[in-house]
Amino acid sequence: MSDRVCVGAVAGAFGVRGELRIKSFCAVPEDIASYNPLSFEDGRETTLRLTGQIKNGLSGRLTGVSNKEAADALRGARLYAPRDRLPRLPDDEFYHADLIGLAVHDTGGTLLGKVAAVHNHGAGDLLELRGPGLKGSVLLPFTRAVVPTVDLDAGRIVADPPEGLF
Repeated sequence: MSDRVCVGAVAGAFGVRGELRIKSFCAVPEDIASYNPLSFEDGRETTLRLTGQIKNGLSGRLTGVSNKEAADALRGARLYAPRDRLPRLPDDEFYHADLIGLAVHDTGGTLLGKVAAVHNHGAGDLLELRGPGLKGSVLLPFTRAVVPTVDLDAGRIVADPPEGLF
């Protein structure tokens, strides 16, 4: 497990004075600023100060960003928080970052693939699986019925996929 977790991303500039549109991945979107200092993928640290709520996200300022050009240059940049600053989750909840890369086996022990990404399009989380036996990606519903076991220590997930999915 990584010692950093992605908690948000820069969606682009908001105005001409260096303000940014921020997409928070936190359960309570405003909590993203409570994990300061944040860091970029390359490890550079920054501090986020939220300035308001906007359509599809938040507006805010990052240290060192003072104009639209600098804000535009950060579009797509992911923001990370140290894992030890994040809340401890109940046993049946997981940070998406902890699921990515785990091997997924069916109930008989056959490897189905590895988790490449976790998506949520509004109806619940989906695990995107990729693997040598798959022609492309397969989206597996991340429900207790379909995924009865997640063992982070062993680095594996046991799934009982719907018939015909694989």
